Amino acid sequence: MTRRILILYTGGTIGMVPSEQGYVPAAGFEGRLRQHIGHHLASAHQPLPDFAVQELDTLIDSANVQPDDWRTIASTLHQNWHQYDGFVVLHGTDTMAYSASMLSFMLQGLDKPVVFTGSQIPLEQPRTDALSNLTTSLMLAARDDLFEVVLYFDGKLLRGNRSSKRHSIGFGAFGSPNFPALGEVGIYFDLRNELLLPAGQPGAVIPHFNTSDVAIQPVYPGLQANVLEAVLSTNPKGLVLQSYGVGNPPDGNTELMSLLEQASRQGIVVINLSQCQQGPVIQGAYATGSMLNTIGVVSGSDLTLEAAFTKLHWLLAQGLSPEQVRHQLPQPVRGECSGNTRPA
Repeated sequence: MTRRILILYTGGTIGMVPSEQGYVPAAGFEGRLRQHIGHHLASAHQPLPDFAVQELDTLIDSANVQPDDWRTIASTLHQNWHQYDGFVVLHGTDTMAYSASMLSFMLQGLDKPVVFTGSQIPLEQPRTDALSNLTTSLMLAARDDLFEVVLYFDGKLLRGNRSSKRHSIGFGAFGSPNFPALGEVGIYFDLRNELLLPAGQPGAVIPHFNTSDVAIQPVYPGLQANVLEAVLSTNPKGLVLQSYGVGNPPDGNTELMSLLEQASRQGIVVINLSQCQQGPVIQGAYATGSMLNTIGVVSGSDLTLEAAFTKLHWLLAQGLSPEQVRHQLPQPVRGECSGNTRPA
């Protein structure tokens, strides 16, 4: 039986056209896509799955993505869930890992694939990577052994909530810093079945978001407490702290640490991530990080920034108490982390 796939075009480089100000999103993507894929199929030995294309009413340059856009994307897929065998989401690369992470939380118990992809060069430009990424993503979306939100780019299949953009201009734009790739695609599809999530009972938790609920604060040499104070003055319910190494803040800055403690006691959920490109937070491995344990800061384990930010947003939007959010943050929901890592 022929598999049928829905391509959801949200915007992004893949469908952009030149303008005097640079590349911009453009409507009418389906016609242009079918023309290019038609040329591709004329010489192809393996037919592509049947597909339909749906465009968002307002196309997005992914640098402008807002939490409400995640709700729109998830709702569109959920509404079409039983009409298609799989889904491809075309998205700009700048925030693709954020969107793939959030969709992995909102769409629960998947029984079919959701594949995020895009391109570094628009579809209609010379040397485009769009056709390769898109045609392979269509084939992945038609598989009957993928049951999660994934990201495919330049031969790499990654778990969506483990992915992170690693290169601004290279074709290999995405990596998975703390988890192996789910597969590689060359002449053959080579998927690591032991890493894939099992099928579940489809459902969705698609809450309304408050854009200001979550803030991000990196630490850096010379960070002053008034910088964090300004961030906290926007009244976030959650804060992603990006500290050094295995989770070490500048604990010698007593004013800064006092502000963090006060925020935590006032119900702001603080999660601690490492600024390192790879490796987990081991909160308390050094004395500098031990205080975070005592004031209720959650260790981010090996979460990516994108997964931590979106998971915190998703939990807070459900109206959970701070204690409930703190408890659920380090618990794996869809394979996004390895669980809390504690010092030996």
